[in-house]
Amino acid sequence: MKVNQLQRSKAQQAREAIQRIYIAMRHLFIRGSYKPLGESGRAMIEALSVLSPEIYGDLNDSERVELGGLLYVLQRLPRGIEECRFIRLISREGFENSKFSPIVAPKRRRDSYRIDEAQMFIEMTRGRSDVYDIMTHLTFLYIEAGKIRSNSLDGKDHHIRDWLMLEDIVQKEARGEEFSKEVGYTYLSTLLGRTYEEVVETDKRFQAAGSDVNSLFHIVYWLGKRSIEEFREGKSREISFSFALREKIGHHVYGEAWALNLKQFLEEQDWLDRPIHIISANRHSVMNSLYAHAILANSDSDSIEDLARRLSMENERPARRQVEQFARQNGMYQIEDDSGANITVQIFDLTAIDSSHLSPEVIWNEAYVQESRPLLLVMDYAFGEQAYEVMDELLKPYISNRKIHNLDVCSISIMGKAGILEGIKGDIMVPTAHIFEGTADNYPVDNQLKKEDFEGHDLAVYAGPMITVLGTSLQNREILRFFLMSSWQAIGLEMEGAHYQKAIQSASKIRKSIRENVALRYAYYASDNPLETGATLASGSLGMDGVKPTYLVTLKILNSIMEMGEVKKG
Repeated sequence: MKVNQLQRSKAQQAREAIQRIYIAMRHLFIRGSYKPLGESGRAMIEALSVLSPEIYGDLNDSERVELGGLLYVLQRLPRGIEECRFIRLISREGFENSKFSPIVAPKRRRDSYRIDEAQMFIEMTRGRSDVYDIMTHLTFLYIEAGKIRSNSLDGKDHHIRDWLMLEDIVQKEARGEEFSKEVGYTYLSTLLGRTYEEVVETDKRFQAAGSDVNSLFHIVYWLGKRSIEEFREGKSREISFSFALREKIGHHVYGEAWALNLKQFLEEQDWLDRPIHIISANRHSVMNSLYAHAILANSDSDSIEDLARRLSMENERPARRQVEQFARQNGMYQIEDDSGANITVQIFDLTAIDSSHLSPEVIWNEAYVQESRPLLLVMDYAFGEQAYEVMDELLKPYISNRKIHNLDVCSISIMGKAGILEGIKGDIMVPTAHIFEGTADNYPVDNQLKKEDFEGHDLAVYAGPMITVLGTSLQNREILRFFLMSSWQAIGLEMEGAHYQKAIQSASKIRKSIRENVALRYAYYASDNPLETGATLASGSLGMDGVKPTYLVTLKILNSIMEMGEVKKG
């Protein structure tokens, strides 16, 4: 399909805005600090406004505060950040051994520390993508804070009555006193530029987030308060970067320590020479696929999907603990990460699994398992550029007692969530290539998973190139339409694919540290459709809709590994 010139022009403008944002962020990072509403910070605000990312919704509306984007961002930032004037991004610098209690955002694995009433330290151990992600979110937060400030002051810069009444509510809330939420919603409606109904629905979503974020009343008040203090009293907010962070970023410090820890574990178990199948996935689907049937199934007719749905329910924590305990007793080893990479690893010794306990859906090749004694190494999700760091370090040779060990990596499987460009949440994408946004880099994939592997399961399946983006929060409609409708005919966007492929190609084709014909499997399920109104990441998680595609992909990966054994045997 041909892209018209107007759309192409808009896409080009958006891509230029992304480049300006990244240039600004790199400059500010190197400089060491900046004020978000200072000259440098305003350059980022202007570029973000031009870009108008889909995930930030009504960013460019001068009065309406973007509510979906607000919750999305606050679930990825430490609780209480709305109260802080000073935010410092640091590396791992010893705070884990201090008396400061770590604050962990529910949707991002990073430790943060509240130093005092005005300052927050946030650990950045997952690479540049992590730093840029948080800088973008903070820029959005300050834009929305400015709207709250504007809506809270009259023409003479005096507080309007709704603001004063909100202040009273927040004080009552802090003291644990009762107040009328319905009355409070009317005040928020004015200050947020939203209808009463929209405020009520947003508050329900904030309450559903639980104790991980403060109340909507608290957040609106403190965002507005800090913005008003800067506007009227000159109390500037500031973001800074520690010297240690600027020194370590990009040097694989955490990825190297993470990979070394894993290889030392393999050496301790005398497993360095055993075949390894690497799987990048979550921490539950492989474990549940191999062990849940033995613990929970009443008969062979209980499918793994049914068991997974049960395990996904909030009131099934005892069952989840029971499955994990059984797994640890029957071949699963969980290696918690203390390097700072924040990537937990599960290693499955397949020889320790009793095949009679498996679901009939799991193909099991007993001869391959006993003769080759393969291991599954399941690593939790990496974040953006961190995927290159950890995979690159994992695939490097391991040197011990002056002896070089190359891991016998038979296959690498990548399962993840991604934004889909044509389809709905829960659909499946099978990439044929990864195209790295903003560069000339593209990585064709000899993907052993095919579109037909997933057909016939009441889910739409798409095959084609996928875009590895610089950040999911920096995508707008024009860019995404261009990728979909141009000759690229991209099917989706994610943040790690090209980085993984770069590391794999380097290890297999240049360094020769793993076999050149290593089997590759990539499959993603759709977490959102950024081209569809109300279906961006800010609209909420997949919930139970994610169970079917997650376990469908997991089973296909596991069964493909066993089929590799059959091919090898033959």
